[in-house]
Amino acid sequence: MAVKMEDLPPWAQAQAQRKMAEQSRKKEPAPPAWAESKEKYHNVRADRTSEAGGRVNFDSKKEARRYDELMAMLRAGQIRDLNLQPQFTIQEAYTTPEGQRVRAIRYQADFSYKRPTEPDCTGEVHWLRVVEDVKSGATKTRVYEIKKKLMREKLGIEIQEV
Repeated sequence: MAVKMEDLPPWAQAQAQRKMAEQSRKKEPAPPAWAESKEKYHNVRADRTSEAGGRVNFDSKKEARRYDELMAMLRAGQIRDLNLQPQFTIQEAYTTPEGQRVRAIRYQADFSYKRPTEPDCTGEVHWLRVVEDVKSGATKTRVYEIKKKLMREKLGIEIQEV
């Protein structure tokens, strides 16, 4: 025997409506987190306060978290010369014999810094340059892979993916 809503007292009707609304919300899947993002790779932009008191904007939360880690390492003296968004020119611009201008090929990394090596036989510590790029599966594009190879070949710089 089915009970009709109209036959219930007002307090029971309100309770039944709340229960039905709760059940219908459970049936609808929640939209994925990236659905709100309007970015190409569905990333969510983030920003941090810099040491100088300004704001630093990042393309993703993952990149902002890496910045936090690097800043902690910088404060602890584990790294030095931290640079954000350093640019490297892989090939200079030039003009063809026909007069056509060809733009330079540049690569912009997320971070670069220097890290110490282990002491050598004389006890001296050397500082090596590290170039990092925060990557996900979606951001490892063909263009990125080509520029990564050119950086290694032309400039002798190995990009570390985080």
